[in-house]
Amino acid sequence: MAYKNLQAFIEVLEKHHELIRIKEYVNPHLEITEVVDRISKSSNNKALLFENTGTDFPILINSMGSEKRMCLALGVAHLDDIMKEIESLFKMLTKPKENILDKLSMLPKLSQFASWMPKVVSGKGACQEVIMMNPDLHKLPVMFCWPFDGGKFITLPVIHTKDPHNGIRNVGMYRMQIYDEKTTGMHWHKHKVSAKHFNEYKKLGKRMPVAVALGGDPVYTYAATAPLPENVDEYMLAGFLRKKKVTLVRCITQPEIEVPEDADFIIEGYIDPTEDLRIEGPFGDHTGFYSLPDLYPIFHVTCITHRTHAVYPSTIVGIPPQEDAWIGKATERIFLAPIKMTMVPEILDMNMPVEGVFHNLVLTKIEKSFAGQAQKVMNAMWGAGQMMFNKILVITDESADLNQYEAVAKHVFKHLNAATDIYFSQGPMDVLDHSCTKMGFGGKMCIDGTIKHEEEISEETYQEEMHVSVAAIQSKYPEVKGINTALLAKDIACVIISVQKQQTHHVQKLTEALHADQLMKGIKMVLIVDASSDVNDISSCLWRVCNNFDPKRDAKVLKTFNQTHQSFATIYIDGTRKTKQHDLFQRDWPNAIVSDKATILAIDKKWASLGLGTLIDSPSLKYQDTVIGESAEVRES
Repeated sequence: MAYKNLQAFIEVLEKHHELIRIKEYVNPHLEITEVVDRISKSSNNKALLFENTGTDFPILINSMGSEKRMCLALGVAHLDDIMKEIESLFKMLTKPKENILDKLSMLPKLSQFASWMPKVVSGKGACQEVIMMNPDLHKLPVMFCWPFDGGKFITLPVIHTKDPHNGIRNVGMYRMQIYDEKTTGMHWHKHKVSAKHFNEYKKLGKRMPVAVALGGDPVYTYAATAPLPENVDEYMLAGFLRKKKVTLVRCITQPEIEVPEDADFIIEGYIDPTEDLRIEGPFGDHTGFYSLPDLYPIFHVTCITHRTHAVYPSTIVGIPPQEDAWIGKATERIFLAPIKMTMVPEILDMNMPVEGVFHNLVLTKIEKSFAGQAQKVMNAMWGAGQMMFNKILVITDESADLNQYEAVAKHVFKHLNAATDIYFSQGPMDVLDHSCTKMGFGGKMCIDGTIKHEEEISEETYQEEMHVSVAAIQSKYPEVKGINTALLAKDIACVIISVQKQQTHHVQKLTEALHADQLMKGIKMVLIVDASSDVNDISSCLWRVCNNFDPKRDAKVLKTFNQTHQSFATIYIDGTRKTKQHDLFQRDWPNAIVSDKATILAIDKKWASLGLGTLIDSPSLKYQDTVIGESAEVRES
């Protein structure tokens, strides 16, 4: 369904009891973030409308922060409904047309395609009811999200650029740091299409027109995040999703750019590619860690327009789960069909656990029919668009339900031989991945958890009963501060240990010693985290490992041999924080994202007046001890 405007979506959220209005003033500087973080991780997870922001505009946040609200935003009962519709379209378009009747039957569907294409109209749109020719970004309730952020950030901007040669539009989403009333940073990574447009304008020595939309139909926000192929118009996807074409109008001061006429705000401006880049960041990012400062282009605002009763949309990202997890879940479901139909037909299902923050951990189920098929899928996946950033790929077969994580783990470990079924590669990584030795380039790992064909089984290996000598380990290796063996009782041959590093290459030396002493028999995988981690919180440990681990550098497969020279292999994965002192790691390491104590206390005191029910403790409390120093990057005394 198509929403007339953001206010219409708010009314639907309210009708479905998915919205809470907060009339009490809550400061957009840190306080709103703390409220949202508590709500989004609670059983009372709702969209929040902060009506008193200290500006003329309310803030809508967490509006797509659950599966139900994501479905409401996209106008479907289930996210899989979209996948099934796309799959049906692909099948219809690729089906052989044997006669004229078959071809004629396509006409109604082709006319539907036409109805999804965006349309530019003359005149002004609702988004231009109020025009600020002397723009001031400080009039918008832009949030300062986390304590070590570099400033206030616009977090849901739908950014419009065009290729200067062919005029093809790109719509993307890149955070924008407010520098002053008329300038922001433009945080687009080198892999993004808008960055390519910028480079072309730089070659031409011309100013680059840019427009930023905020609000309107929530489908616009989703479409801006979607991993579409280059030169595919995001507003065609939006039209398909809302079953109504997107109506666009030309900007006031940047008429080369068209924007949705029903948006709440439009920020018009330009980027001068001859201008020096400027430091942007740090920013509490979706990985759950700060992304550290770097140089990015400066966006100059020439005009701000908005609806008469505009609502400012915002989001926060941080330690998962947050709202972005559900936006990512929609992408997982929607883009499964194109992957299946065009690249990897044996894929049956895909799942991106929130602990993997999208790209770090991907579970894939395939219909396996021949030896080596998992490796074929691995290579195809790592070459497919945004999947090039995937760090850990787990492949299983049709007998596993990817939504049952414990059952998946049991299946994978049952059929895993760490010596022969784990594959390593390297390639492009997300520039936000702080574990890479070099920014944007690091290791990848594939775990083949499928049932093996005869050709894939090694006769040189043997199985061993699982047993961990906990007391002996802690007695001989006092640097091991915690051991979680709970998964062994579930037939999952994985152990989690926490370690206090005290010397150079300590983890490597410890794993080799543990393996030589055979104090963990029959264990196929050992996950190693920092001493500050709670080894009994498996979800938190997995999130840390996915972020802190470069497979090419931090994984070690060790073998134990029996009397007949057969071997049993264990993979040790170092998910600890890397330092110059202990790991010879030369890049700066970011802190995890937590609220400060003053903000937590302020919201504790204010909670009763917010109409949010019983006090919810801050999620930051369990991570505060992991923050080292007083900045976005770890600074040890």
